[in-house]
Amino acid sequence: MTISEFEKLVEESFLTLPEHIRKKINNVAIVVEKRPSQKSLIGLYEGIPKTTWGSGFGMELPDKITIFQEPIEKMARSKKELKEIVKTTVWHEVAHYFGFSEKEVRELEAKWGKNNL
Repeated sequence: MTISEFEKLVEESFLTLPEHIRKKINNVAIVVEKRPSQKSLIGLYEGIPKTTWGSGFGMELPDKITIFQEPIEKMARSKKELKEIVKTTVWHEVAHYFGFSEKEVRELEAKWGKNNL
C-alpha cells in the first residue's frame, strides 16, 4: 500500500469516530510514518492529555498522534483486517488524547471488543 493510500485509510478511520468525539479534538496532528523506532509500536500519542489542559503555562504545542504503517501492514492478513487494525489504533491513540491510561484503554477494548470501537 502506498503512503497516500494508508493516510487515506487513517483519515477514514478517524471519521468513524463519533461526531461528538471528533468535535472535542483540537490542536492535534495525526500523521503517518513508515516505521517506529521501537519494533512493537503501531501508534503513538505525544502531548498533554485533554484532561490536564489548563495545568500548564498555556501556548501548548500541538499534540501529535502517529500511526505507523509498516508494522500494521505486517500484522494484517487481509485488507479488511488492515482497516480494523488502523481503526482500532486511531481510536486507541485518541483515547490517550482524552486522558485514558494504557490500562484503561485496554479495559475499554476488552469490554467493547475491538470491532465495536
